[in-house]
Amino acid sequence: MIYLLEDDESIRKLVTYTLEHAGYAARGFDRPGAFWTALNGETPDLLLLDIMLPEEDGLSVLKKLRSSPAWKNLPVIMMTAKNAEYDRVIGLDAGADDYLSKPFGMMELVARVRALLRRTDKGTAAEYRLGALTVVPARHSVRSAEKEIELTHKEFSLLCLLLENPDTVLTRDVIMDRVWGEDFDGENRTVDVHIRMLRTKLGDEGKHIRTVRGLGYKLEERA
Repeated sequence: MIYLLEDDESIRKLVTYTLEHAGYAARGFDRPGAFWTALNGETPDLLLLDIMLPEEDGLSVLKKLRSSPAWKNLPVIMMTAKNAEYDRVIGLDAGADDYLSKPFGMMELVARVRALLRRTDKGTAAEYRLGALTVVPARHSVRSAEKEIELTHKEFSLLCLLLENPDTVLTRDVIMDRVWGEDFDGENRTVDVHIRMLRTKLGDEGKHIRTVRGLGYKLEERA
């Protein structure tokens, strides 16, 4: 099931029709109140979220989702008519997995949906162990010696990507593609900043994340 929160009726109907024609079940909502009611009854596989909405804006909706234990891992694609890089960065930093700038084509929409569903496929391990760390992707949980470590959505996605590819060098471009989305056009120094923060938060276990000069990063299970 894919949810669409979009107050423009023509866009909502077109997107819903397109998704259903592509083989997905889809439900459209014109305002956040109706969306929250439906969400309490069923959690979708993905949310398409407009920024400009009545009642509350899409960024507020996104922040509530990311702060909720039940919905913090819900894949979200932001939809916005704003084309400034600043607006895209704000959405991605708030926890969006991808974005679409209006107007967008229906083929692009379906391609983005398919790509995000592949990236967030539940086929990842139920649990990872790294030194004193225990990482449970389904619960967005990172614990060290029974103490919970608080990570942002992007930091957690970055950690899971490294854990899924142990002893493998991941270039900055690959990390940007997998964690921020292939169309994110910010500087890849964003990766370096998040790696630095991740190492700090992981404490002693941060030593497992090694810099491969001129290439990127890799996670060494034996540090």
